[in-house]
Amino acid sequence: MKKIFIFDTTLRDGEQVPGACLNAREKQEIALQLARLKVDAIEAGFPISSPGDFKAVEAIAEKVKGPAIVALARAVRKDIETAWNAIKKAEKPRIHVFLGTSDIHIQKKFGLDREKALEKGLEALKFAKSLCPDVEYSTEDASRSDPDYLVQVLEQVIAAGATVVNIPDTVGYAVPQQFGQLIAYLRTNVSSIDKVVLSVHCHNDLGLATANSLAAVENGARQIECTMNGLGERAGNASLEEIVMAIKTRKDYFQFFTAVNTREIMKTSKLVSRLMGMPVQANKAIVGSNAFAHSSGIHQDGILKDRATYEAIRPEEVGITEHAMVLTARSGRHALRHKISDMGYDLQEQEFETVYNQFLSVADKKKRVYDEDVAVIVQDVIFAHLDQSIFYTLESYKVTTGNGELPEARVKLRRDDVVLEATTQGDGPIDAIFKAIDKVVGSYHKLEDFQVKAVTETKEAMGIATVRVSREGLRALGRGSSTDILKASAKAYVQAINRLHWLLQRNSEARPVK
Repeated sequence: MKKIFIFDTTLRDGEQVPGACLNAREKQEIALQLARLKVDAIEAGFPISSPGDFKAVEAIAEKVKGPAIVALARAVRKDIETAWNAIKKAEKPRIHVFLGTSDIHIQKKFGLDREKALEKGLEALKFAKSLCPDVEYSTEDASRSDPDYLVQVLEQVIAAGATVVNIPDTVGYAVPQQFGQLIAYLRTNVSSIDKVVLSVHCHNDLGLATANSLAAVENGARQIECTMNGLGERAGNASLEEIVMAIKTRKDYFQFFTAVNTREIMKTSKLVSRLMGMPVQANKAIVGSNAFAHSSGIHQDGILKDRATYEAIRPEEVGITEHAMVLTARSGRHALRHKISDMGYDLQEQEFETVYNQFLSVADKKKRVYDEDVAVIVQDVIFAHLDQSIFYTLESYKVTTGNGELPEARVKLRRDDVVLEATTQGDGPIDAIFKAIDKVVGSYHKLEDFQVKAVTETKEAMGIATVRVSREGLRALGRGSSTDILKASAKAYVQAINRLHWLLQRNSEARPVK
C-alpha cells in the first residue's frame, strides 16, 4: 500500500472564509493540534499579506514540530523572501509558489502570454529553490488549462528543482472522471513526474472537491491539499476528514493509507469550528453532530444488535467516545488541566489559573460543566490575554424592559483608564444593548449575523453568542459566553467591534484566491 500525503491548508485557504479572523495565538493552537493529528504538511499562512500573518507563521515555524511548515508566495521575489524569512527556523520548511496556467489567468490577470508566464514562474521557482530545498509549485487554475501546456510547465519546473507540483481545481470546475483523466495524462506525458510528489488542491463549488481529490489519487496523485471541515474560499475545499476516512474505510478499494491519527479528527474539527466561529452543519459527513446519531426505530434496533448494521465507520475511529470526564465544582486543578490538555489547548500557568477561577464560577452555577463550557472559557481567556485587537472592554450593562415598554439599555465600556457610558432604546433588549455600544464607540456597525445557542443541554447551560458586524467594506466576527445570554451577546458585540477596528487600523492587503 502506498502513502497519500495530507497537506492541510486550514490556516491559509481555510482562513480566507469571509468573517474569519484568527489571531496569532489561535493559529498556533490549531497548528499544534494539526501536528497531533499527524498531517504531513501545514500551510501556515501567506506571510506577505500582513505583518500579523508573518508573525503568526513565524511563531508556528518555531514551535510546531513534525509536519512540514509551508508558506505561500506569489511568483514575486518579495513574496518569496518574506515567506522564507517566516519559515526558515522550521524543522521542515517549504516555500509554496503559485502562478496561473489557464489562458484566462495568464491573459486577464497578468497580461502575459504563455511563454512569458512560464519564464516568470521559473524565475520565481529558482529563487525560492536558492533559499529552501523543499519548494512546491502550483499551476493555479490547472483544471481549465491546456493539458499540453501543463505538461510543458511541469517538465520545466521539475527540471528547475521543484519537489512538489500541485494541480489545483481552483474554481471547482472539474468533475471526477475528467479530473482523474487530467492527472493520468500528466503522469503519462511528464517524463520527470516520478521525481516529485504530484499534488492536487480541489475546491468545492460544485460539491465535488472530495470526489475529485479521490479520483486524482486513483490516477496517480500522491498528495491531497485539504482543510478541516472543508473550510475555504467560496464553497470551501476538499474536506480533510472525508478524504482521510474514505481512504481508511475503503482501503480495500483505494489500496492507500495516510499517516493521520484519525482519533484526533473530532477534536481538531471542534477546535477549528470554535476558533473560527464557523459552526459545522449537523449532517456534515464524519464530524457533524448527527453523523453517528440514530433516530429511526429500525436503525436504533440494528445499532443495538450490531453497530455495523448502520455505521460504516465506528465513532471511536474519529475520536468520539461515550466515556467522558465529568467536571463539577468538586473537580480539582489536575482534572481540569488534564481535560484542557486533552482538548488540544496549551496554556501558560497564569492563563490556566485564570481559566480555573472562571471554571469554579461557572461550576458553582451548574451541576456539571461540559467540554463545550471548558472550551468557551479557555478561548475567552486566550483572547483576553493575547489578542491585539482589544480597544474596549465591557464594564457593565443594565436593561429595563417589560410588557408595553420599549427596552432601554445602559452600557459602560472601558477604553484604557476611561469608562464611557451611553443609554439607548431598541426593538428588544439585545438590540438596545448593541445600539448603546455603538453610541459609546461613536460609530455605526451593521449587524450581518447574530446567533445565540446553549453549548450544553441543561437549564443552567452556558450560552455562547456569535455576531458578525461590518463597516467600510470589512467584516469581523465576535464571540461571547456567559450563563446570562444578554451578557454573552454584549461581550460578543464588543469583541466583534474590537476586531473590526483592528482590521481597519491594520488595513492589510486582501489574501489572494488560490
